[in-house]
Amino acid sequence: MHRRELIKAGLSLPLAGLAGGGLPWAAMAAAGPGRAFDAATVPGLARALAAKPYRPADADLPEALARIKYDTYRDIRFDPKQALWKAEGLPFQLQFFHRAFLFKHRVDIHRVHGGLATPVVYRPQMFGFGSAPKPTQDDLGFAGFRVHAPINRGDYFDEVCAFLGASYFRAVAKELLYGLSARGLALNTGAGNSEEFPVFTGFWIEQPAAGAKQIVVHALMDSPSVSGAMRFAIMPGTETVFDTQLRLYPRVALDRVGIAPLTSMYHFDATDRVGVDDFRPAVHDSDGLALHNGAGEQIWRPLRNPKTLQESAFQDRRPRAFGLMQRKRGFADYADSEAHYERRPSLWVEPVGDWGEGAVHLIEIPTGDEYHDNIVAFWRPRAPLAAGREHRYDYRLHWCAKHAWKPAQATVSRTRIGAGNGAARRIVIDLDGGRLGQLAAAAKPRAVVWASAGRIANAIAHPNTGTGGWRMSFELEPGTARSVELRAVLEDGDGPLSETWLYRWTA
Repeated sequence: MHRRELIKAGLSLPLAGLAGGGLPWAAMAAAGPGRAFDAATVPGLARALAAKPYRPADADLPEALARIKYDTYRDIRFDPKQALWKAEGLPFQLQFFHRAFLFKHRVDIHRVHGGLATPVVYRPQMFGFGSAPKPTQDDLGFAGFRVHAPINRGDYFDEVCAFLGASYFRAVAKELLYGLSARGLALNTGAGNSEEFPVFTGFWIEQPAAGAKQIVVHALMDSPSVSGAMRFAIMPGTETVFDTQLRLYPRVALDRVGIAPLTSMYHFDATDRVGVDDFRPAVHDSDGLALHNGAGEQIWRPLRNPKTLQESAFQDRRPRAFGLMQRKRGFADYADSEAHYERRPSLWVEPVGDWGEGAVHLIEIPTGDEYHDNIVAFWRPRAPLAAGREHRYDYRLHWCAKHAWKPAQATVSRTRIGAGNGAARRIVIDLDGGRLGQLAAAAKPRAVVWASAGRIANAIAHPNTGTGGWRMSFELEPGTARSVELRAVLEDGDGPLSETWLYRWTA
């Protein structure tokens, strides 16, 4: 539903007298006092939206902007001298994205200060257009925004996070580059052409105080099946943290919903180089799904680029955390001097409160290149979300290079798969960290391996003198099985020495 239509219903913040004014930031106060805003404002808007039939967001654009290609869209650049809060010298600044190319729908953006919300006014003069057509209209609005703050050094405002396209957003931490994305919500993901993409239709950004360490963003989300309200308290740093509140108001029962969805890219690594002709040893934004389940088990599931779409569900109750992680952090792991995959962030979801019963779902989609996201992970509640009521999920997002779990347990650093004896496949798992370095010389940890089909042979564990860690290896004899679920863990007499390694082998 377009924001201006909500004005008529008295449900939103008015743009009357502002939309065509082209007012500079300093003149905004003259446009009016704004409207009262508090923590209940956006949930109230979402609840009211859900009580009405769905109407798509405004995507009406001049044809010249709607039809431009990617390279031309990149020529449209916001003038950083006009960043919101730059003149005030505040610790955060906002820059804005222009509507064009794939980003056609209008997103209304408001700044909140002193309990009042005031619309941010679009002006073509905010942007340089390069080879792109310059619009003559002065009421086109924005496609999204990005937050800047000093993160790598004190005298430069880096881009910390961006909200652009549907309900997608992404962030970086200190010394990291953009990689995987998060979403407000996933609906029917992995169900063919029936996937539904909720969109952020409006944002309210609280003006930070001088010296503030965080910035607060409120978002209104809508789709044919559900409306929602989100609140993000964003704290950039060595680990950039989003304290997130999600409120959902379904119009219909949601039985294929994804909470805290993550979207990434995995092309190839040492487990699946068949048919890959590339000078680089690996190409991916994430290399595994990490789980810390309600029972306290720490799990690592390496990602795959499968031949056909695959969906895995990891049943759980009261999950402690899950995420798509990038564990390889050396330049030589990728040898890519342009993409620098070793600097892509991991994203770790930490639920706040009791999420009940459900499953972490992992969807792996075939891809032939590194330009399309093909990995999705999210939490799906066991019971459908009922229509006509509020559903709450709070969680913390950690954008980071490395996230500590159980410090006593070793983590999987690499998985390799190759030819074994005869028709067998040899699987090699390298482990680092934990208390492996403190084991007595006479210690004899053992590799405990399980397979859902076929036969396991030659399972061994030994110190890896090349890394200072340990290595487990075994052979899988699949026989006639076309798919085998595998599980391995390094143990001694006191219990697990490592996290649990899971994998789905397919012929």
